[in-house]
Amino acid sequence: MTTDPGLDETRTGAAIRIDEVSKTFGRGDTALVALDRVSLSVAPGEFVCLIGASGCGKSTLLSLVAGLDAPSSGELSTGGRRTALMFQESALFPWLTAAKNVEMPLRASGVPRAERRERVAELLDLVQLSAFGDKRPHELSGGMRQRVALARALAQDADVLLMDEPFGALDAMTRDLLHEVLEGIWRRRQLSILFVTHEVREAVRLGDRVVLLSSRPGRVIGEFGVDFERPRGMDSAQTVGLAIKIKDRLREEIVRHGH
Repeated sequence: MTTDPGLDETRTGAAIRIDEVSKTFGRGDTALVALDRVSLSVAPGEFVCLIGASGCGKSTLLSLVAGLDAPSSGELSTGGRRTALMFQESALFPWLTAAKNVEMPLRASGVPRAERRERVAELLDLVQLSAFGDKRPHELSGGMRQRVALARALAQDADVLLMDEPFGALDAMTRDLLHEVLEGIWRRRQLSILFVTHEVREAVRLGDRVVLLSSRPGRVIGEFGVDFERPRGMDSAQTVGLAIKIKDRLREEIVRHGH
């Protein structure tokens, strides 16, 4: 088993390389195989969406890429690139303002105070929250809190952004707005993104490619390129058409496993 951010990437040029990765929790009769020989690569600047039935190991895979856990077997590499992980819940510190929450990674990295102030202002402007830096989380809407969480992730100067259903709890209109914000940031910063979602149309709306995982244990069972132009609408004929195709494949998998 290897988890090495410095592995030689000259063979693939991948921003994320996942090679025959398996993850098992527990031992013996109680062992649970969450991922089984998953192989996947994300190119520099590529936006890849990951979907699958509940419990198929999508979040586990993100944790492995982020280095929060180690695979049981196989190899993972980000080629020395820095990663940032964003969850469905914003996980902001309630006693800190939006600006102070964004500032935390900069403070932890030892960035001088004047530079921290400047960079926080830039990040809040990037997520369209310049006027809300002095507000605490309870004074912000759900969408605003997620934008603060996104700014905090970007403050880590990561090249690879890992997103675990970050918009899943938001209403449709707020989600659409954040799709536009995220897409703009992705383009400007040339990020590589691995994005987990249960919403197939969201995956088609955002992704260059949609990767489908099987029911537990998670295996890659399908990849769908999204080759029509951006920006895309959630309700456009092309988005809906491809989403139906992916849903049909996902439904086959769920029925096959009986859940």
